[in-house]
Amino acid sequence: MRVVEDVVIIRSDRTLRSIDRDEHLLLASPYPSKLPIKLWNDHEHLPVVHFPQTYVEQRFAPPRGVYENDQLRVEWQVMNGRQPFYHRNCDVDEISYQIDGERTLMTELGVIEHRPGEFSRIPRGVGHDNYGRKESHLLFYLPAPVDELVEPIRTSQPVMPPFPGWEPGEINEAVTQCMGAVGNDIAVFPADETLLLERVHAEPERMRVHSIGGSAGTTWIYATPTIRLGYVNTTAGDGSRRYRRTLDADEIQYQVSGTRTLATQRGIVELCPGDFVRIPLGLAHASIPHERSTHVSLLSHLELPQVIDTTRTADPYSPERLAAAVERSQA
Repeated sequence: MRVVEDVVIIRSDRTLRSIDRDEHLLLASPYPSKLPIKLWNDHEHLPVVHFPQTYVEQRFAPPRGVYENDQLRVEWQVMNGRQPFYHRNCDVDEISYQIDGERTLMTELGVIEHRPGEFSRIPRGVGHDNYGRKESHLLFYLPAPVDELVEPIRTSQPVMPPFPGWEPGEINEAVTQCMGAVGNDIAVFPADETLLLERVHAEPERMRVHSIGGSAGTTWIYATPTIRLGYVNTTAGDGSRRYRRTLDADEIQYQVSGTRTLATQRGIVELCPGDFVRIPLGLAHASIPHERSTHVSLLSHLELPQVIDTTRTADPYSPERLAAAVERSQA
């Protein structure tokens, strides 16, 4: 089948060029070399990491790192209770995406009651704590400052008490560097929680809440010169598809809802809610949605390695495997 491959770069919304391709050749293994030297590297098929979206009772633990480099980290966290300490980043803006359940985000810039499908950004240097109720969320630590590209659906507000049952008291505060990783605290000390939360009345700034909308295609919400973060909505189609090859950025995808098949030059894999996958820079790939599908997308100019065990890997390409995915999309 004839398809189109779009070649893109992270800093431009315009396609550099489009290339007509034979899809079978695009996804197939290279022909054996006739030269007496090894020319190509052997690459493993894409690894997938999965966390269930439904809450499972467990003891409080630090967030699980999924991908990380020197400037950026992606974490998965589950909570049923308080954190319980205030955290202040020295070097990064901290962005969260609410997967499931409810979470109260308490900060010096006000309180946000998070619901599934919402993003918010805590600016560098702002103290914050969380109170989750059988919830899970993603955390993205991006080098500050981070620009917000779309209008919010609401903002943080002064709320006292921040949640039912809250009582005033003293609680630890941790100031950290290196994206808040465990063991990178600079100072940990007791703080008066009431003073922290009432600071909102002297601060004109508010945190902005963004939500996954219904528009088709890609919507970028956050950006730095070398990073973009947003979401992608797709629907099952007629079998036509475009491949995408980003020349200067790794892409992390997190499947929010629906199912789709990801066809790549390093295998084919079906993605379901709760799946993470990393698509290295320069790798052609296309989504084949089986229904309405939404995923979070993160582009990083620097390589963003996986730092947690793999759950499963993509299947080797075969015409039959691709045809089955296309047939399911058209059903």
